[in-house]
Amino acid sequence: MRVYLDNAATTAMAPEVIDLMSDMMKSDYANPSSIHYGGRKSRIIIEKSRKIVASLLNTSPGNIFFTSGGTEADNMAIRCGILDNNITHAITSSISHKAVLYPLEELDEKELISLSYIKLDENGRIDLNHLDLLLQNNPRTFVSIMHANNEIGTIQPIKEIGLLCKKYNAIFHSDTVQTMAHYDIDLQEIEVDFITGSAHKFHGPKGVGFIYIGDNIKIRPFISGGSQERNMRAGTENVHAIAGLAKAMELSCSSIDEDKRHILDLKKYMIQELKNNLNDISFNASCTDYKNSLFKILSVSFPKNSSSEMLLFNLDIMGISCSGGSACSAGHMSGSHVLDKICKDQTRTGVRFSFSKYNTKEEINYTIKKLKEIFS
Repeated sequence: MRVYLDNAATTAMAPEVIDLMSDMMKSDYANPSSIHYGGRKSRIIIEKSRKIVASLLNTSPGNIFFTSGGTEADNMAIRCGILDNNITHAITSSISHKAVLYPLEELDEKELISLSYIKLDENGRIDLNHLDLLLQNNPRTFVSIMHANNEIGTIQPIKEIGLLCKKYNAIFHSDTVQTMAHYDIDLQEIEVDFITGSAHKFHGPKGVGFIYIGDNIKIRPFISGGSQERNMRAGTENVHAIAGLAKAMELSCSSIDEDKRHILDLKKYMIQELKNNLNDISFNASCTDYKNSLFKILSVSFPKNSSSEMLLFNLDIMGISCSGGSACSAGHMSGSHVLDKICKDQTRTGVRFSFSKYNTKEEINYTIKKLKEIFS
């Protein structure tokens, strides 16, 4: 049996998305910048996809720009948002995704900005009072706070953050890669200047994402060389992937409540089974606080012993795919920067189980069975 519990890293493509893209690859291959029939048809596909994404977010198609994924979109928001608006101060969280931390830290190292970090509680939730204080001291600043953490699932109050940023005339960017198409995001209800999404997090293809840029923000192109994406992002558009993104987002948004119920049931079931069958385990951050935690992520700490040192490897051999943290850091042996910040006991082994609508209770039972064998 093969069990996939690493859906925060990437999700399986929906069959409907595969069918759509496969059919398009056979017929809709023209360059969307070409003026002949095939090119115009490809252009229409892109613009229809843009309208779908915009409609699902309750915004204008003119605010949506397609990218190669969430990392490019985050970098575009950060680098262009700061440099093109003469911002000299930025605020973020120490448990932000590396696609946010690295560009901010680079700008700080080059002394183009000064970088501040918001205080966090034991669950990785930001201190709004501290943010208010930081903004008082630096009103025109750049604030980047992810909607939900990709390793521990902590959800941040982005509506409240947005209101604070508006109060102090700050630019607000939120990495919404983990919550996009899993939660209702209405951009008429959130004071935000940039949000980002990546198709492979909601059963779409890899290598395609988007950025929302608010009407009040003016930036120059992040990638130069052509007039694509209304002169904002040069490079021939990945037409098939863009259509796949729109289809996947449409499918996911149409079943948000149903999928959330199913996935949350699996998460609750696994928590109970872990408690019933294993000793000395703990749950990281607010994973068991179902209101303030991303329903698809369960971060568990196991006691450090000879069995747990190779836990991910042993689970993989047994047919179970999961993660020790962010898949984007695979290959780096420094461990999870998120767990380092919030976990007091660094002697334990952290594992992230993350679920999708395609997972079943039978797969959870199999995982619990194998964990019992490892720790018996």
